[in-house]
Amino acid sequence: MRPVSELCGRNFCASIVSSLRTPVYLCVMKPKSPTDSLAISTHHVLPNDTNNLKNLFGGRLLEWMDVIAAISAHRHCRRVVVTATVNHVAFHHPIPYAAIVTLEAKVSRAFSSSMEVFIDVFVEDPVSGEKMKSNEAIYTFVAVDQNGQPLPVPPIEPVTDLEKERFHGALRRRQLALILAGKMKPQDATELKALFN
Repeated sequence: MRPVSELCGRNFCASIVSSLRTPVYLCVMKPKSPTDSLAISTHHVLPNDTNNLKNLFGGRLLEWMDVIAAISAHRHCRRVVVTATVNHVAFHHPIPYAAIVTLEAKVSRAFSSSMEVFIDVFVEDPVSGEKMKSNEAIYTFVAVDQNGQPLPVPPIEPVTDLEKERFHGALRRRQLALILAGKMKPQDATELKALFN
């Protein structure tokens, strides 16, 4: 067994659980900033990306979102990640043919083995250069080992006001998802109940 001093020399803290007969070493991961997981991709909307109205297919945008969100989740935990859920997708504005599309993804909150990733989509007019936010989405990823079993991920420490807002909202969104899945009783959703008090 490696000494505690070696473990602490990396991004881990170690402590011994003294209440057990055999000492157990616990490793606590160092928190990360959402900026550590920032992933950005840019695409040009081509004819094969469009529907009959000459706008970007929603399915193509979902694919781009899934890829960039997976990169963001991987950057946060440096593990293999798999998409668990697509929690929310909002198509506020159509994206026309020839537009330049930029996606920005960051981990908004990490739980034991899952990560909520927020994706913002911006559209740039190729002639004027004008940019606007057109879409957003929230995906959840889980870090897994080679056998597909969940692995622990580092916690998040939000910095900016927007990061803090998304961080706190993530727990409410998680509780709502657990209630809808039948995995949590509504009376146990303390964060959700606080909204109505």
